Amino acid sequence: MKKILVTGSDGFIGSHLTEELVKQGYEVKAFVYYNSFNTWGWLDTLPKEIMEHVEIFQGDIRDPHGVKEAVKGCGAVFHLAALIAIPFSYHSPDTYVDTNIKGTLNVLQAARDLETGRVLVTSTSEVYGTAQYVPIDEKHPYQGQSPYSATKIGADRLAESFYRSFQMPVTIVRPFNTYGPRQSARAVIPTIITQLLSGKEIIKLGALTPTRDFNYVKDTVQGFIEIYKSSRTIGEEINIATQHEISIGELAEELISQINPKAEIVCDEQRLRPEKSEVSRLLGCNEKILRLTDWRPRYTFRQGLAETVEFLKNNLERYKTDIYNL
Repeated sequence: MKKILVTGSDGFIGSHLTEELVKQGYEVKAFVYYNSFNTWGWLDTLPKEIMEHVEIFQGDIRDPHGVKEAVKGCGAVFHLAALIAIPFSYHSPDTYVDTNIKGTLNVLQAARDLETGRVLVTSTSEVYGTAQYVPIDEKHPYQGQSPYSATKIGADRLAESFYRSFQMPVTIVRPFNTYGPRQSARAVIPTIITQLLSGKEIIKLGALTPTRDFNYVKDTVQGFIEIYKSSRTIGEEINIATQHEISIGELAEELISQINPKAEIVCDEQRLRPEKSEVSRLLGCNEKILRLTDWRPRYTFRQGLAETVEFLKNNLERYKTDIYNL
């Protein structure tokens, strides 16, 4: 098993993927975002017995020279590094173009030059926009309803072009909404849970009617691994989805009933997306991943929420529950 480079390994999904790859016996090089504090994000919290099997590479995905250096010696790249917060993309779209589009181009070009064996490019269900039909399969039209989703559409199409133009062994991996331990408070599930755990009885949220298809993070990372293990996935775009949906309002009521039944939901105007930017419904089709790989979801939504709540109870000091996290 050749060494796997994981970009974005210091983030939420990337740290779980790095940990699981090590547990399954893979050699891992972890690309982390360089900073003067020498912090490695969530990798700093992993057990010593995991980290002693991880090679750290500090760099910036926007720098093609550093990216190429990171790819050297690796048989595969799992490219997760990206800017993902939708509200932040409204006022800083340039950074999303540089990171999500140019960063992906840097990975693809380095992998092409070095003849890397496999490249998995991480997409997002946001590229589909509001569902035009359900469940959303990989043939669903794309709709850039935010600068974030537009840059991810651009990155996906670059990945497709390298497969078609240069026969590069690329796969576009498209998780629907992932949640679980280590997720930041810019996402809805930790936003709700951390407000409740901090004792607040007024829970501030944006729109309550949109629905989402939530993947537990451990199922998401196993999806990446199973997609990598199957040669049938080369040149494909593949959803990771549960094929179940829940509205944000229903989700909030469920968590309130579990943690503090006295709490009430209020609409915080600053958390609302512009009307035409809000993605009203996401319900993914998982037929393709079930057909092409051995992946099956192992966690129920209730199990995933329970593990997430337990993690947040033990790490509440990491979260700023008094502010709106972009």
